[in-house]
Order: sequence, then structure tokens, then C-alpha cells
Amino acid sequence: MMSNSNNFNRRKFLKSSAMVGALLGVGNVNALSPDAIQQTVANISTPRKSQNKSVIGLKVAPIEQVRVAFIGVGNRGTGHVKLVEALGKKAKIIAISDIRDKYAQNSIDYLKSKGVKKVAKYSATKDSWKEMLQRDDIDLVIISTPWENHVEMSVYAMQQGKHVALEVPAAFTVEDCWKLVDTAEATQRNCMMLENVCYGDEELAILQMVDQGIFGTLTHGEAAYIHDLKELMFSKTGYYNQWRLRHHIKYDGNLYPTHGLGPVAQYMGIARGDRFGHLVSMSSLEANLTEYAKTVEKDNEFYQQDKFAHGDMNSTLIQTAKGRSILLQHDVATYRPYSRINAIAGTKGYHEGYPSRLSFAGKGHGWLTAEEHQEYFTKYKHPIWDSLKDEIAKNGGHGGMDFVMMYRLVDCLNKGLPLDMDVYDGADWSVITPLSQISIQMGNTPVKFPDFTRGRWQEERKLGIMQTL
Repeated sequence: MMSNSNNFNRRKFLKSSAMVGALLGVGNVNALSPDAIQQTVANISTPRKSQNKSVIGLKVAPIEQVRVAFIGVGNRGTGHVKLVEALGKKAKIIAISDIRDKYAQNSIDYLKSKGVKKVAKYSATKDSWKEMLQRDDIDLVIISTPWENHVEMSVYAMQQGKHVALEVPAAFTVEDCWKLVDTAEATQRNCMMLENVCYGDEELAILQMVDQGIFGTLTHGEAAYIHDLKELMFSKTGYYNQWRLRHHIKYDGNLYPTHGLGPVAQYMGIARGDRFGHLVSMSSLEANLTEYAKTVEKDNEFYQQDKFAHGDMNSTLIQTAKGRSILLQHDVATYRPYSRINAIAGTKGYHEGYPSRLSFAGKGHGWLTAEEHQEYFTKYKHPIWDSLKDEIAKNGGHGGMDFVMMYRLVDCLNKGLPLDMDVYDGADWSVITPLSQISIQMGNTPVKFPDFTRGRWQEERKLGIMQTL
């Protein structure tokens, strides 16, 4: 049980207990005593048994041409439609669903312009996606909807026998992370979170350096999502129903952890020899969104809104089972230039991104020169970026990482190979969101992680993307 001696105001905690219950996915815990609530949080890390087979290394029969359906083709989903179409005969688009008919139709019109015909549209009601998923001619469902819809749609899709690829973060509560894991195991279907940054040219080169021992023994990493989104979040046409801004009114924590964290987790072999142990989270004063709200049009629902729960900067410190540390930050409100930091420190060297810089033992106390830096990145460039260079140049997507990700997803299904990332990765990286919020609600107390692999994280295994060499 967590000690009551933590820097924690009991009255404030009781007032916040409903929020803690929601983040755990267990409902309102107001009826519990403070000690019982603390015990409930401590139980997050209690091992769970399963009657089903693990999906670590899951292989399914090769699918010569992957039949794909989409749920959500707004900002992000529309790009995924274009990338899947660009894969040619490797995949076939069967159906598209979006609650907004015009977005579904826009994607269908685009496909028609590329010669793709007979794509079914499901947009009549808010549950049309369920009707679509009952079809028996779909192998893979790609989900790009607001965060709170991810789990319901993914679970239903797997229960209908479909493989799932869903946008980040995969889930928003601890219990929902478990739902994804349990359903994937029960159905023996793939459930991969679409963390595109893991396929970046820089990130894969660093992964190769880590794999070959260039950084020595890894001790520390830093990751972030720092991106000024004020204008887009307040826009009435940016995010559907301004859903992203609504999260900032209700929640304080790391709402979007995976872009920066995914690559660092892969460098450290999380769920493949190490695991996240516990975290501590805190946020700064909130000021930017309140001040920006004064500048938007008066008919904007959030004009002069001054009740934002999320601080301008959230910082979360994670310690792994092997004792490594990770500093993870989330800031979409300040004018700090875009960065995912992408830092990794070891006993022989150090890398930090934005801009990418390297430092190694025996080479002085500063950064390598531009020429020396280029030599390393040329030597350790992942071969997939060379083999797909023409397609990457043509199709792009965040500098090409989107295309590489979609290619690998479909290619693994074509060949009957395990996917590069599995449901355990998605749960491990996404559960940062509720755990960071619980830590803040409880006065910045340490919160332990669940073990979604049920002990199998201790098995060292190579990432699929590293087995293509």
C-alpha cells in the first residue's frame, strides 16, 4: 500500500477520486476510503492471469492481397487511404466508414481517380462502422478516430475476426489497455498501434547503432511531443468537434506520449528484456490556452475559456526494471519549437535530436562535426530506407516514415510474419496517459505499471524491423 506520508492532500484526493476511477476504468470510487483508493491504485501492478495464448510473435497465414477497411478518414485517415492505395497489388481497399459522409465520399472519390472501384461506403449512422465490420471480406481494419473511440472499435473488429491497426494513443484508461490485450489474446488477432515515428530514417539508424553496441550500455533516454497546436485545437474545422481541446479541459497528464516514447522504448528493449517499472508525473502552470482563448472568434465555443486542467508542460519521469530512466514531456501549448527530443545515453555515446547530434567516447567533449555525423548515419542507415527510396520519395508522409510503416504492416501480413509492434507495445506506451494523470491527481506520487506481457517481457527478442537486414 502507498504511504499516506506522500506529499498529498487527502481532501483534494477525495475530491478527485471520481477522476482516478475513470482513469483506471473502474468507475467512481467515491465510496472508498482514502486508504482503499490508494490500494486500488497500487493494485494496477498486480499480475493478471489469462486463459488464452500470448500473441507475442503472432503469425497468421500469409495474405496474398490484404483486404482493408477504414474507420475515420478525416485528418489522419485520409492519408492512410492514400498510402494503402499506393501499395498496389499488396492490398485492396474494400470499404470506408466515417460519421461525416463528405469525408468518406472524398476518399472514395480519390480512389476512383486512381482507378479503384467498388469501394463500399458506411456513413448513414454513428454505428455504421459496426455494419461494415460484419463483412466477411475484410482482413485488416485501420482506425483513425478520436482517442476515446479506439478501444470499442478495435475490440469489436478483433471479435469479428479482423486484424487491427489503430492510431495513437491506443487507449485512454488502464482497463481499456487490458481490454485490447485480452481481446487480442482471445481472438489471436493482431492489434498494432500505428506509431509512425518508429519508422523514421533517424530513429531506425539510431536503433541500428543501439543494436550493434555503438552506444554501449544504455542508461537514460529523453522523449517528447512538443508541438504548438493551439491554432488547430481551437479551430472549428481542425479536429472533429474540437475533440482534442476538450481533453485539455478535462485531463492533466501526458495526453500524447507515444511519438517520442516509441523509439526510445525500442532502443531500450521495453517488453523485450526490460519493462517500464513506475513513473512520477507533474505539470506546470496553465496559461497559454487561457490567453489564446481570448483571441479566437466570439462564436467559438471556447472563446474566453479559462478552465483548462492541463498545464502548459507535463513532465513524466519513468524508471525501468533494469534501472534506466526516461524523461518524457508533453507540450502542445507553448511556443517551444517542435521536438520529440529523441535522446539516448549510454556508456560509449549519446544522441539527441532536433537537430540530430552525436557525441562519442574518445572524440572530445563536444558534438561530432557535420561530416562525422553524416558518416555514422550513412553507415547505419536502415536498408529499408534504401530499398523503398523511390516509393518514399513519391508517397512521403511525415518525411516518408508513414509510407515505411504502412508498407511494413501490409508486407508482414502478405508474408505471414509477426508485425513489428504488437498489442503489448501499444498498451505499454499508451498507459502512460492514465498513469501520469493518476500520479498528478495523487499529488505527484509514484505509480507502478501493469505488466501486459504477464512476465514475458524478460524474454529478450529482436524487433521484426531489425530482422529484415
